[in-house]
Amino acid sequence: MPTVAPLDLESHCIATAWLNDIPHFALADGVVHRLDNGHKWTEVHDGLLAACPDVDRARLITGGEDGRVTALAADGTVETLAEISRKWVTSVAAGPQGAVGFAVGRNAYVRFADGKQREFQHPRSVEGIAFAPKGMRLAVARYNGATLHFPATDGKPTELEWAGAHTGITFSPDGKFLVTTMQENALHGWKLADGKHMRMAGYPGKVKSFSWSAKGKWLATSGAPAAIVWPFQAKDGPMGKAPLELGTRGDTMVTQVCCHPTEEIVAVGYGDGMILAGRFADQKEVLLRRQGNGAITAMAWDDDGRRLAFGSETGESGVVDIAG
Repeated sequence: MPTVAPLDLESHCIATAWLNDIPHFALADGVVHRLDNGHKWTEVHDGLLAACPDVDRARLITGGEDGRVTALAADGTVETLAEISRKWVTSVAAGPQGAVGFAVGRNAYVRFADGKQREFQHPRSVEGIAFAPKGMRLAVARYNGATLHFPATDGKPTELEWAGAHTGITFSPDGKFLVTTMQENALHGWKLADGKHMRMAGYPGKVKSFSWSAKGKWLATSGAPAAIVWPFQAKDGPMGKAPLELGTRGDTMVTQVCCHPTEEIVAVGYGDGMILAGRFADQKEVLLRRQGNGAITAMAWDDDGRRLAFGSETGESGVVDIAG
């Protein structure tokens, strides 16, 4: 059985990340905790709304209710990257060459490593943002579709239309596909080369968590009593193909998924705090954590894929060492 190092925190865990091999837990109250030769913490925001590690996992990029975007280093130092007075920063993303993206209301922003900033206005609120894996492209999830911006040039944005509210967004690791989560119980995707649509529906609940496998052949998602894993090996992605279902439990919804950094394995977190690992090849499952208090809301593997940091809506957090 894997060993679990528990950490009982006070607030909803928004994100977990490994910075310089140290597990970090970003909480909704604005405090980021870390297990670094003992339990340490840094007050970053007055209310934290979004967090993600930067591309080389040296810093945690955060956005808050105080209108600030910050970068937290592994030693606890905080740098303020941007400040938008009296506005909520609802989404952040880490881009290439030290660029950082963030969303405030109807606007998306890109801050470059040299401190220069670009603003992109939209007719409706920006719900999610993501950078392409190669080149400087920013994707925005919005009402009735997605928009692709090219922040380093003055080129016109590319509009990808699909009726409905799009809430989250992700590029495939090879940059060929763009996928959004929706307000309805579905995902929508576009093949970027030709704009072909991909509709992934049939979920009993909203999809709030997604994770690409190490080589980008699979996209794991929450929103059902199993992890729904779509195949992306073919040139048209998952169209006409059935997804895998891993970790099926009849009575409890999957709330969080996190693919292993090297193996075709996904960690699956549930509404009752349980965590399983499922393997794509044979659907074999291993229990990583028994039920706890509160739904799993965040998970992150370390670089070696040996330890999994997790957090929950009640603040029950910790690290699972699968090597035991």
